[in-house]
Amino acid sequence: MPVWSPDDIPWQDFDSARLDPDILMVVKAAAMVERNAADYTHYLRNVFSSDPSFLPIAAEWEVEEVQHGDILGRYAQMADPAFDFPAAFKRFVDGFRIDLAATASVRGSLTGELLARCIVETGTSSLYSALRDATDEPVLKAICHRIAGDEFRHYKTFYEMMKGYHGREGIGLFRRVMVAVGRIAETDDDELAFAWHAANDPAGTAYNRLRCSRAYARRAFRHYQPKHAERAVNMVMKAVGFDPQGWLGAMAKAFAWRKMRGLAAQQEPAA
Repeated sequence: MPVWSPDDIPWQDFDSARLDPDILMVVKAAAMVERNAADYTHYLRNVFSSDPSFLPIAAEWEVEEVQHGDILGRYAQMADPAFDFPAAFKRFVDGFRIDLAATASVRGSLTGELLARCIVETGTSSLYSALRDATDEPVLKAICHRIAGDEFRHYKTFYEMMKGYHGREGIGLFRRVMVAVGRIAETDDDELAFAWHAANDPAGTAYNRLRCSRAYARRAFRHYQPKHAERAVNMVMKAVGFDPQGWLGAMAKAFAWRKMRGLAAQQEPAA
């Protein structure tokens, strides 16, 4: 069961005067991805079918992620009465699908699969922390605070499971680095871009991955602060097996901050 419910959100405190339209667009796109957790849970159940202890963890994760999507969708409809969350979500799932028939991890090992999950939870935890700190709208601030906490807790769960699998599989450092780099690179794939398209583009607009990816990145990453980049790098490096406080960590944090600033400043191509 989720550790919080929609009743814990102060919906009555909504203040439209404090709403940032760009943040709202990011929220709409995030709602698509979060609400689609059932497909990812199906994939994870297939991949971890030999580990009965993982099944209740996956089920709990799914319930909490779906709640995130529903809460964000509800907020988006309240902030923008013209936004039709169910219709936008249908548009998303009709156009974006993961491989539900997979029975083995696309990461090459179960250690790698759990490491990839840590990378995803790092990204979501840092995003909602950044939005929480950027917005003055009290309802969204409360929502993002709670979701960020959930995502960090999910990270810790997958990290602890990963350590157990690493002890059994013995996946080397180089392979772990490649999994992390590969999963980070996937943030440029169709998932977030198509989520942006489904949530924010007017009906009839042709999907353009580069345009949508840049539209999302510009509006999301401009709200990050150095502390959010630093925390994200610490989480990634810990998951891979590096000391985040060493010289390599310092270099990674500087690089991550420059990368985020570049993403926030990039220009969007024409539709």
